[in-house]
Amino acid sequence: MLVEANYLWVSHGQLEALHGVSVSVAEGEVLAIVGANGAGKSTLLRTIAGFHRPSDGKIFLDGEDVTSLAPELRVRRGLVLVPEGRRLFGSLTVEENLMAGRYKARPGPWTIDKVIELFPWISGRRRQKAWQLSGGEQQSVAIARALLANPKALMLDEASLGLSPIAARRVYDVLPQLTGAGLGVLLVEQDVRQALRVADRVQCLLEGRETLQGAPAELTIDEIEAAYFGIGAGSSV
Repeated sequence: MLVEANYLWVSHGQLEALHGVSVSVAEGEVLAIVGANGAGKSTLLRTIAGFHRPSDGKIFLDGEDVTSLAPELRVRRGLVLVPEGRRLFGSLTVEENLMAGRYKARPGPWTIDKVIELFPWISGRRRQKAWQLSGGEQQSVAIARALLANPKALMLDEASLGLSPIAARRVYDVLPQLTGAGLGVLLVEQDVRQALRVADRVQCLLEGRETLQGAPAELTIDEIEAAYFGIGAGSSV
């Protein structure tokens, strides 16, 4: 497996945010983590990225134990997070935001020209300030910036948050090109329909615990709703 997080327990002070959660992502695979607000989805990604330290459990990238590594060292090894809210530098240009992705970057195929092939509209907007972009354009720049670090695994935290359905679809439509290049993608989504459309596997969290996982074709809407909201005894698979 490209990324493995085994039996992660994470606390925020007195609050236990993750209760022994495990995930794995292979090269060329999209794993979607779904769940309601407070399910622990973002905590899971931030723990894998190195911003939270688990009280128990291990994180592996390409078989290497990276549990104790700082976030920037995980980036150097190919584990990159696109955070919730995009986190662009609004006063900088599109190109300057993209070049920030080269800090701590690995050697690899992703260049400015390569990401412009993925998002052609950037070509004519390189000198535009990031704050002037639409939400969908900002999300595209955030993904492009992450790609310039030449990741092995890309994590997307709520990529469709605040976007129109059309803008969200455009953002997610680039995923086949990324997985086709061998990237593993781990994404967090509240929009279950969007997650089912793009994912090879789906994993549902509820209050920091896994309640369901499987390929979209194997899961029924009733099972997903039960796992998402914690309804009934059939909410665990």
